[in-house]
Amino acid sequence: MITRQRISCIVISLVTCAVLIGWSSNGVLSAPTTAKAYFAGGCFWCMEEAFEKIDGVTAVVSGYMGGTVANPTYEEVSAGRTGHAESVEVTYDPSKVTYEKLVDAFWHNVDPVTPNAQFCDHGSQYRSVLFYSTDEEQRLADASKQTIEQSKRLPAPIVTQVAQASTFYLAEDYHQDYYKKNPLRYKYYKYSCGRAKRLEILWGKS
Repeated sequence: MITRQRISCIVISLVTCAVLIGWSSNGVLSAPTTAKAYFAGGCFWCMEEAFEKIDGVTAVVSGYMGGTVANPTYEEVSAGRTGHAESVEVTYDPSKVTYEKLVDAFWHNVDPVTPNAQFCDHGSQYRSVLFYSTDEEQRLADASKQTIEQSKRLPAPIVTQVAQASTFYLAEDYHQDYYKKNPLRYKYYKYSCGRAKRLEILWGKS
């Protein structure tokens, strides 16, 4: 016999599942309210600033991806000993901004024709990478790369990698929102590194 208490438990479980999977009031699965995308474009301070300007992006954090060492430190990554690239995790609202737009923003904030370097920073830890988490993201990333290559707008072949996302390790606290916490030091680094000038040469004025 199914007791009243048992029925209550079943109802509560169904409601909980509906909330977890995003079931809407009209019985239709709703789209996820947030998604995550991963990019490596040299100094993660600069990539944080670039992505946080985009409407629909709700958070950007700095970290490390693409290496072989668990829980790497900044000192290890910056020395090129772990195989990781300085990366960012971008959390966004798919109803406000598409993955394609994030990819387009990525291209216009990196130098995709210089291997294992971005501007004044050199080493594989500063390589540019489009990390994909799904087959659809891989398709879109590959398509965007091919479109740019076919346009012949860049002075050399694209060396930016399209690679499967792996474990993302959060960078130390002092790296998060560095451009906001240390605006003067950040601006000095960004412009002395030649980032703005090189981007204008490659992509034109923003």
